[in-house]
Amino acid sequence: MERLEIRTDRTGECWLWTGRLNGSGYAEMKLGGRYQMAHRVAYQEIVGPIPEGLQLDHLCRVRHCVNPAHLEPVTSRENTLRGENLVAINAAKTHCKRGHLFDAANTYRWRNSRICRECRRLRSATKAGDRS
Repeated sequence: MERLEIRTDRTGECWLWTGRLNGSGYAEMKLGGRYQMAHRVAYQEIVGPIPEGLQLDHLCRVRHCVNPAHLEPVTSRENTLRGENLVAINAAKTHCKRGHLFDAANTYRWRNSRICRECRRLRSATKAGDRS
């Protein structure tokens, strides 16, 4: 806990790690001869164990924040969908690029993607018209 205190700037809402950051910008600290994620160490020291199968989501979106109040245990899927990456952006879309609703009746999955049935129908009709 003392090592967390020494390397943490608590002047703001986020407790910013002033030590080593990994290539993705997450705080790291050496414990027991190996590097560990500092936000996980802080959470476990202050809150308790991270539930099995869950990972910590930075609610503040600041990767080097170690404030346990800004961390929430969630599934890997939930953590990914809450992010700002391409997977999260596409998952949040409610309509296809032509404006058709992504719902159960108009959507099917193919190779891990959502396909709009209406767009597929329109493409098929266009191709059939080209052949005549």
